[in-house]
Amino acid sequence: MAQGYRRLAAVMFTDMVGYTALGQRSESLSLALVSEQRKLLRPIFKRHHGREIKSIGDAFLVEFPSALDATRCAYDIQRATREFNISLPEDRRVHLRVGVHLGDVVESKDHDISGDAVNVASRIEALAEHDGVCLTRQVYDHVQNKFELSLQSIGIKSLKNVSAPLEVYRMVMPWEQSALSTKAGPSQKETHSNVQLDRHRIAVLPFASLSPNPNDEYFADGMTEELISVISKIVNLKVIARTSAMAFKNKDKKIDQIAKELQVGTILEGSVRKAGNKLRITVQLIDSQSGDHLWAESYDRVLKDIFAIQSEISKTVAQALKVQLVPLEIQRIETQPTKNMEAYVLYLKGKQNYTNYTAVSHRRAAQFLEEAIRLDPEFALAYANLSFVYSTGLYEAASYDEAVAKAEKSARRALELDKDLAEAHIALGNIQWYKSGFSREGLLAEYGEVRTALQLNPNSPFAHAWIGADLLYEGKFEEALQEFRKALELDPLSVIFNLCLGIRLYCKHQYQEALNHIDNLVHLHGQELAEWGHFWKAKIYIQLSRYEEAIEELEKGIKMTEPKIVPLFKSNLALALAKQGKRKEARKLLKELKAIPPNEISQSPPNSENFAAVDVALGDKEEALGWLASCYQGKIGHSLVMLKIEPSLDELRSDQRFIAFLRKIGLNE
Repeated sequence: MAQGYRRLAAVMFTDMVGYTALGQRSESLSLALVSEQRKLLRPIFKRHHGREIKSIGDAFLVEFPSALDATRCAYDIQRATREFNISLPEDRRVHLRVGVHLGDVVESKDHDISGDAVNVASRIEALAEHDGVCLTRQVYDHVQNKFELSLQSIGIKSLKNVSAPLEVYRMVMPWEQSALSTKAGPSQKETHSNVQLDRHRIAVLPFASLSPNPNDEYFADGMTEELISVISKIVNLKVIARTSAMAFKNKDKKIDQIAKELQVGTILEGSVRKAGNKLRITVQLIDSQSGDHLWAESYDRVLKDIFAIQSEISKTVAQALKVQLVPLEIQRIETQPTKNMEAYVLYLKGKQNYTNYTAVSHRRAAQFLEEAIRLDPEFALAYANLSFVYSTGLYEAASYDEAVAKAEKSARRALELDKDLAEAHIALGNIQWYKSGFSREGLLAEYGEVRTALQLNPNSPFAHAWIGADLLYEGKFEEALQEFRKALELDPLSVIFNLCLGIRLYCKHQYQEALNHIDNLVHLHGQELAEWGHFWKAKIYIQLSRYEEAIEELEKGIKMTEPKIVPLFKSNLALALAKQGKRKEARKLLKELKAIPPNEISQSPPNSENFAAVDVALGDKEEALGWLASCYQGKIGHSLVMLKIEPSLDELRSDQRFIAFLRKIGLNE
């Protein structure tokens, strides 16, 4: 190429954030970081066909044959830098800004380049956020629909020594606003200086996805959840459950803030990069009070090594926290759920869809898990999770009985394959209660299975919560409270477990306290509570004789709930009308509800006690008792387990016939 030749080229300019200030504080450290940066970046330039023109202190000027090469290189630089930083203290981390422009360049005799592209690239680099990439409209026009990540306009910018304003775009990184905080600095020591957190209480934060394909985010989420599951098998560690840990995904919070909210002394965080069959997993274990790194490691492996990595991480965490593992714990940690990696990937996709809690995502979850089982018919964990999916979708299924049967079959198959799988025992206990129509017998069957699950995995918040619910139905309020508190210790941000505390207060006739508790939950988690916030507030309002407010809450709930759940709301609406003195309206509504075929009514508790409560409010105790007897005799799927504790049935408490009925169904007074 002739020297002085003018051509169109893609140019990248990079520099280190805060380099000048760092050099003033510590020249030796600044020089060391520049050296680390050069070792890190130069192989990446070559990989994307970049030609290093020159380095100027902490900055690089690089030319590329195409805008797409330059853009992909820019992302790869920030991804690699992020992986490099994750196991290092803040003062050793490298933070870069990158600018990319497509324009004219002129090469000089000494192979330097100058011109429009160089000038603009250096100017827009300064507009980039820390660890960010900015590029011009000229680059955007060449790479849109070809580059995997989103490119977001930040507007028209006037740049120094550039004649015309240019539209500038920022690259939206996969980990943007991730819970992986790089801000865990010295302030942590001050924040927790007076609070001693248990180092054996550990949170596994959502792993950042650094994969080039954004659709591979499911793998990072799956890695997080599976690590929680594996580390939970260590009895002497208290591991925060998935629900609370994943609440920090895409949240820009510091380590000390997260630790305070979860009350944990140790945090495990990391990143996952999946490219085809290759994996790069980086993890670090942090003392949440001091901010010190207890341990950090990177794993460059292939997909089939994923279980070995999970096992290594779990055992190293135990070692770092000075927890002695017994042989049974080691065996459970090292057990591989499947040898079929394609089945495992489908299983992870199924779990990710299941946690979205929509009818569409549940159907997808079932499809992924069914396909995983087809590839590996002995994949016990897939069977257990498929049972959860089937039972969660009972009220959307065309046939309730068929869905129950499929859920039970999956749970039993899981136990045939692995009798020590806690998830399978929970799944079976759950479905036995559904299958029994929420009877006393089903309650006892569930209780036994969940107790077994708790012995196998003491870190299961679901097991504690369901045992708490069983105790609540028995009227054992203090014992129930203890179990709910244990569940919340493991899953402090769980809306459902917190709701259980409010229901307990309601059943104990502590209505104002219950209302305050539910109000607070709705304020904090209104979207997650959806219709159930309205439902339980209405029930409390009825007991407080605030009928208009109860009716208003129920009408709001009816508008947003599923058709099969509507009778549950309407039965409480009838109760509010009856208590309000609108007896004719209440009778008419109750008659309509009782006429609905059982298979068209949600079998979610409570229904039977609500219908009976309306009869009692209307002065028809005989009708109420007859209705309850017919429900029990016909096993039509209505709940009876709440009869002992439901406040709206208080007028029946002294009736000998009601006492005899409770004794008959096993709910002795």
